[in-house]
Amino acid sequence: MNNQPNWKAIQTKWKNYWNHCNTGRPLMCVIARKPEIEPTDSPAAKEFSGAAGVLCQGGFYDLPDTLTCRDPEDQYLNAEKLVARYRFFCAQHEFLGESFPNLNIDLGPGSLAAYLGCDLGFSEDTIWTIPCWEDLDSAPALRFDPEQPWFRRHLQLAKDCVRLAHGDFLVAMPDLMENLDALASLRGSTDLLMETLDEPELVARRLQELSDVYYEYYDRFHEVICDTDGSNAYTVFQIWGPGKTVKLQCDISAMLSPAAFREFAVPYLRAQAEQADCVLYHLDGKDAIRHLDAVLEIDGIDALQWTSGDTGPDGTDPQWDEIYEKALRAGKSIWVKVYSGEWNDWVRNTDRLVQKFGSHSLFLHYPEMSHDQAAALLEYAQAHWSDIKGTFFG
Repeated sequence: MNNQPNWKAIQTKWKNYWNHCNTGRPLMCVIARKPEIEPTDSPAAKEFSGAAGVLCQGGFYDLPDTLTCRDPEDQYLNAEKLVARYRFFCAQHEFLGESFPNLNIDLGPGSLAAYLGCDLGFSEDTIWTIPCWEDLDSAPALRFDPEQPWFRRHLQLAKDCVRLAHGDFLVAMPDLMENLDALASLRGSTDLLMETLDEPELVARRLQELSDVYYEYYDRFHEVICDTDGSNAYTVFQIWGPGKTVKLQCDISAMLSPAAFREFAVPYLRAQAEQADCVLYHLDGKDAIRHLDAVLEIDGIDALQWTSGDTGPDGTDPQWDEIYEKALRAGKSIWVKVYSGEWNDWVRNTDRLVQKFGSHSLFLHYPEMSHDQAAALLEYAQAHWSDIKGTFFG
């Protein structure tokens, strides 16, 4: 990768992370503004307009007129603009620690449902799927369709972005979405939840169809965006892994009982995890914690990413320690987002976490920061967080 001179060393750290045997300090995603760059304080920053600027990890940056977009579809589906805008960002930032430049080509938080019949809605800050099924029974069987318009358009976008990147950065695997969450996009969450009670066999049949078709679509993207060794980055979570690397989730689990989660989620999550090489599970929100034990029983899941939601305290808060304790006991690595407070708080809160849980199975994702802050953070980490066993392990 031309824009990351330490790429080989970073890859080694990631391989060790997935195998729970990282050496040195923890893996750290640290993206720093170059010294001459600071976020704008212009009035436009108060009301983010994705067509006129770029928002990255809390910082807003004005874009040159040549990089602005006519409308949201131009913003998300114009490969030339996507790549040029990302090059502009890369020119202003340094990718430090185990961070690496990778382009997000998501069509919203999950595009598999669009390939299976849903239409997409666009705005400047998000894309959403529009449910298209009147009921589970009469909808057509789910099959891979290489000619489906949204799939063809999205796959071509991936091809164009890879071509235009010229190896300077990775194009990340887009978030396809899986299992119950994808089915909820097709049917609508409320109706689907009722059908888990009224028509469980029908829900199970549709989930099996989704499970069968998921890798048909994933593999087509993987062929396009993977490196020569078959490795890939996965969008948003800033992860890389050798072989097929995926994120799995079930956000609708927040509205399921533990028994329903084991019936309608676990079998399909297990089947998908078995077909990948590196698997991160995204556990989202306090109401999903009740399913943690079931998730951790899935052998194919290698790491756990916990988020308390948009307004909750970050992953370093002591109230989440029990989640990490269970994950580590189950032989999983952990992915922790750090953002509560200011820079000094990030260092102090991370220090507590590393001293307790060690450095061997830990990935830390930080907000964008200044060059000086990044240098100080990495210097501190090298001095104080290297090869820490952790008091949790005795």
